Amino acid sequence: MLSMTATINAWQCSGFHCKQYARMPEISLTSRGFLKVGTLDSKTPTTAGLNSSALPYVGDYGYASRNMNRGGIHVVSPDISSPSPGFAVGFLEAFDDEYDGVIIDPNKLPSSANAFASALRAALSKWKLKGRKGIWLKILSEQVDLVPIAIKEGFQYHHAEPGYVMLTYWIPDYPCMLPTSPSHQIGVGGFVINDKKEVLAVKEKCPCSCSNVWKMPTGYINKSEDIFCGAMREVKEETGVDTSFLKMVAFRHAHMLAFDKSDILFVCMLRPLSYEIAIDEKEIQAAMWMPLDEFVGQPFYEEDHMSRKVIEACVAAYEDRYSGFTAHQLTSKLDGQSSLLYYDCSSG
Repeated sequence: MLSMTATINAWQCSGFHCKQYARMPEISLTSRGFLKVGTLDSKTPTTAGLNSSALPYVGDYGYASRNMNRGGIHVVSPDISSPSPGFAVGFLEAFDDEYDGVIIDPNKLPSSANAFASALRAALSKWKLKGRKGIWLKILSEQVDLVPIAIKEGFQYHHAEPGYVMLTYWIPDYPCMLPTSPSHQIGVGGFVINDKKEVLAVKEKCPCSCSNVWKMPTGYINKSEDIFCGAMREVKEETGVDTSFLKMVAFRHAHMLAFDKSDILFVCMLRPLSYEIAIDEKEIQAAMWMPLDEFVGQPFYEEDHMSRKVIEACVAAYEDRYSGFTAHQLTSKLDGQSSLLYYDCSSG
């Protein structure tokens, strides 16, 4: 499966709760690999030998011509109304990725719609000739008016985040092999039990079926946040209790939930480092240290086999009858980065 080198943020999420083109003229790349594209500042080209009748028409956005002195494709826009000498030259800057694809620099897109449209068409023609595959186009919110132009040229929506929308274009004539948009929501839960065999339990403020159930703190995992750190943070935010990570006990994988996405909930066992409770009243109705038997004996856990199994695994881990997964900092040769690997090392 192809993937992009630019980072695609994973979706934040809750836990266990609730696109043929007419061939364009040949173009040249600068020494840095950038595709040079510009616009004439006058409706009538001032460069000797150039006039609109001799220029190849590129659609709704104007005419394109080769200026041999400048080595690029220049766009003659029919919409420019203030003649001035010379060219206002811009760049469509793009970089090859390791999968024979292209990543377009979102910070260097032409500011005018005409220049962008012509640049994009010329670039696509060039990339097709060069045998490129997937094209990634990130458009920032301040240039959102360029999105319909890209869509018209055959780009497809991939995903959006605050501040930008990501579009893709697949060149080969076989099915697209680019990764799809983020497909999973990631949640965390923190099972905290003290030496008195009391569980840190909360009641959430929500209209869901478990609104009156005492449960472990759960919630969103943040961008670039380790799983166990997310669990510790959620416990702290909801109850005020500080904790340390012991082990990952279980994870639940479900499909077609919020926004038709899949959902993974990671349950972590945590050791309490403080005991005084201070709830987040925006999210939580109440919180308390509840005796384990009373916690497990709630009708909800008697009837919900999934939830009960999770609690049983947590209790087994507490009683050293189940090892779970611990976190280990390791470096992978694949990306050269240090990250966490969770595994059971009880057998050595």
